[in-house]
Amino acid sequence: MIYTIDAKEKKLGRLASEIALILQGKKNPGYEPRLPGEDKIIVKNISRLEVSGKKMKQKVYYRHTTQIGHLKEENLESLWSRRGPKEVLRRAVMGMLPKNRLRVARMKRLIIE
Repeated sequence: MIYTIDAKEKKLGRLASEIALILQGKKNPGYEPRLPGEDKIIVKNISRLEVSGKKMKQKVYYRHTTQIGHLKEENLESLWSRRGPKEVLRRAVMGMLPKNRLRVARMKRLIIE
């Protein structure tokens, strides 16, 4: 089944948790945890997505270059301006999916316009 979600004036976390639930296949009566699922999601109006509170300044994304002492950090505001809201939503959904071999296959069924 193909779901179309309008992100206009929706909160980032609530939208990401709803998308993660659908991508896992938990909305289908034939849900099987060991299978990636078959539902696709199309998200529209991503530029009108809202972030509540002081998250734009305080939320920090970390990554490591595997070199000693090379822990990089970036706040939500700079990620939003550098990569756009598509990357922010993608990372939020990725973090809410189970950390197993099915995560990449499930993320491929997320289309952000």
